[in-house]
Amino acid sequence: MSGFQLKDVPLLSRSALDRAEELRSDEQALKEGWPQARLLRMNRRGQVRIDGDSVLLESATTLAPEPVPEAVFLGIDGGRHLWAVRDNELDGKLMDLRVVGSVLHLDDVTLGILSTALALLNWHDRARFSAADGTATAPASGGWTRVSEAGHEEFPRIDPAVICLVHDGGDRVLLARQHTWPEKMFSLLAGFVEAGESLERCVQREILEEVGVDVRDIRYLGSQPWPLPRSLMLGFAAVADPEQPLVFADGEIAEGYWFTRDEVRQALDAGAWGAPTGISGDASDQRLFLPGSISIARTIVESWAAGA
Repeated sequence: MSGFQLKDVPLLSRSALDRAEELRSDEQALKEGWPQARLLRMNRRGQVRIDGDSVLLESATTLAPEPVPEAVFLGIDGGRHLWAVRDNELDGKLMDLRVVGSVLHLDDVTLGILSTALALLNWHDRARFSAADGTATAPASGGWTRVSEAGHEEFPRIDPAVICLVHDGGDRVLLARQHTWPEKMFSLLAGFVEAGESLERCVQREILEEVGVDVRDIRYLGSQPWPLPRSLMLGFAAVADPEQPLVFADGEIAEGYWFTRDEVRQALDAGAWGAPTGISGDASDQRLFLPGSISIARTIVESWAAGA
């Protein structure tokens, strides 16, 4: 089977959050909505408080009596404004986005709240001085822009990255492990798009650089926000020759192998590495462990594995 489509929409692409863009520059409307607004607190590690099986949203008035510059406006749900703020003093039961996606069954609005908050807050942390004139910047438009002392307006930066499932056109798929990943944890090959480069050319270049393999029949599958810290993952599939030697030339990849569809299916049935089921690559005889459901990599692998 040389072609396949995503069988599900990637988890973080399912956002049903009403972003209410028209309110971002309406300071009076934001102020009027604040007393009934809900607030998400997130620390610098991207962790949020968990209340039972839900992400904790509290009254915005616990932060201040009216909107403050450091809070970011996310949108509206059920007629109530939604905001987020960085809070490095969080305590209680905390989870980050990767874990929340594996542990809790979140609705599409909450998924949108988490991914948008994380992306915006990460950008604000890194955009305190203007790239255009070097002066200090201050948030505006409900946290969706920053304006420098010289009047230059800047918007949240998104870094496009490709992620590609390389297969042989039949029953084998190429998966790789980075040096920093746990033993037996494998995933798809990925990399950032360079200046002046098309997405398809990036797929070719990254795979050749990382594992020394030439790919063809490159096909787009779908996308997913990945605010860790500020990426947009663009999913692809491509075909390669499994007889071509693997060469880990750029030093990023520790090892890579061609796995069969049956091996991948067994790994999917076992769950995800680090999931709360207690699965551990070090403590199991299983050869392969795969990323959790929060990543588009899992959706792509599941879609390929579902083929004949």
